[in-house]
Amino acid sequence: MRWLARSRTSSMHNLIRKFVDRLPLQFRALYHQFLLRIVDLEALSIEADIPRFLGQFAGVLMMFSMINALGLLIHPPIDNIAYLVGMFWTVEQRMIFTMMLVVGLFAVISWDSIFPDRCDVMVLGPLPLTAHTILIARMAASGAVVGLAVLALNFAVSCALSLLLGGFSRFLMILAAYLFTMIAASLFLYGSVLTVQGLMALLLPRRVFLRVSALLQIAAYGLFISVYFLEPTITSPSVFVLPANQRMLDWSPPYWFFALFNQLIGSLPPALSWLAQRSWMGLGIAVAGASVSLLLCYLRTMRRIVEEPDLVPGAGGFHGAARFGSRLQNAIMLFSVRSLTRSRQHRVAYAFALALVLAIVLSWLRDELSNTSFRLLTVGFLISTFMMMGLAVFGLRSVFSLPISLTANWVWRITQLAPPEKYIAQTRALLLFFAVTPVWLVSACLALDFRPWSQVVGHLTVLALIGWIFTELSLIDFYKVPFTCSYLPGKSNFQFVFWGFVVLFVLAFPCAEVELRALQRSFQYTCIATSLSSVAAGLWTFNRRRARSALLYFEELPEEVLTTLKLIQVRPSTVEDKPVGRLTT
Repeated sequence: MRWLARSRTSSMHNLIRKFVDRLPLQFRALYHQFLLRIVDLEALSIEADIPRFLGQFAGVLMMFSMINALGLLIHPPIDNIAYLVGMFWTVEQRMIFTMMLVVGLFAVISWDSIFPDRCDVMVLGPLPLTAHTILIARMAASGAVVGLAVLALNFAVSCALSLLLGGFSRFLMILAAYLFTMIAASLFLYGSVLTVQGLMALLLPRRVFLRVSALLQIAAYGLFISVYFLEPTITSPSVFVLPANQRMLDWSPPYWFFALFNQLIGSLPPALSWLAQRSWMGLGIAVAGASVSLLLCYLRTMRRIVEEPDLVPGAGGFHGAARFGSRLQNAIMLFSVRSLTRSRQHRVAYAFALALVLAIVLSWLRDELSNTSFRLLTVGFLISTFMMMGLAVFGLRSVFSLPISLTANWVWRITQLAPPEKYIAQTRALLLFFAVTPVWLVSACLALDFRPWSQVVGHLTVLALIGWIFTELSLIDFYKVPFTCSYLPGKSNFQFVFWGFVVLFVLAFPCAEVELRALQRSFQYTCIATSLSSVAAGLWTFNRRRARSALLYFEELPEEVLTTLKLIQVRPSTVEDKPVGRLTT
């Protein structure tokens, strides 16, 4: 049996190898390079490991799929048919929402990866390469990453859902329908983003396109995140046919593909067939629009790409600069502010965290608009403010690690006249000013609907201390000027960071309950506030002392690994001689 399995595996590998070898050499070379350039090369270290970086994202999606699959399989048996239908519909809609969110975020993050950049035009332009070859290679590289996301997010939950819905007799049919639905939903959303981007590149001048494109990226971030968190889940056919929900269904593509999946497996009510028709129409329009617009862009706009800079020049008008303290503090502050406002990549990266904050704010605003009376503080509100503070601080800290331009880092290297602690102190001020303060003000505005005032003020005080602690934690071992050090993908172990946030989110529930009880007892609240103040002061002292002996660095490099063979061991000849130790290589 093992020999048979090995022979089948080797034969499949040989077939794939033969198919790949038949592809044109130009396409294979371009596909390999574009696949490794999903992340902007200008922000990467020379030791960047892109496959490991992408593998970490795939690991997070696979773990999410396995958790959902286990939740389905270990669910206790239920005899209520209506409840079972509602549960399956909830799982189907949630997975479609999640799949479209992942693809949408990838489409926005890789907003410019489908188009050739200035380097491509200057290097590939003189070569005997056709525009459609470059376009197909770029689309194949992006499609490979999207396909990896689809498989990683659905490999386990698709099997579990197909087994529960159809048993062994209809397992393959339902599995094929599920995977086709997820692929169709991904193509629709990714094609829609590419269509909008391609039409703008065709219709707008290059300079205007750069400005509008950056704004649309940020708007798309907020749109995808807000829809994911605010879109309701419908678990009954009677709710679908309500007149009040028709406008929402008309403009909600996730429900279209939910209806498409049920149509493919034969469980769609006849009254909802129009939703499935919308999915087919939307898929055809998105694929056709993306193909035509991108092909025209490659044929007409490649010459204009090299003419405009990646950093959009500021608009005309008053260009005076405010003062933020000493010359060093003023230089770092202005450099950071202009990096965030003028660099499209950094605005989009920070918008990812701000979009999550916006989604939480919108959910609470919706509740406040529906309530006219004052309310007591709840555990959910406390957790939401903690999550907003963490997302804002650590999101901005992650953006600080991305360089604005590696070729300009020499300016900061040759002008390092002040001790490193001055640079780190200004980085702390940036985090407090651009992350902690805005979230605290937004939380204070949302807290106006709660009473009593004493508890509201107490929670805002705790929130400010939490923001200070998060700031100090993010500054540990951060010995560099913001936006000036190269980025080393894979070093941060994204999957561990992601699940670390999940663990912190779970731990936030008991912490919020403890705070809510302490807000009603002055002695307990005093103990909590004193403890948080001590932790924040201790972290501040720790970072300040380490910053005095730190060295600023501008290039992320992997840690050196020393391998010892232990071939020779030299022993001391006399008692007075000191041991030499083992010889290493």
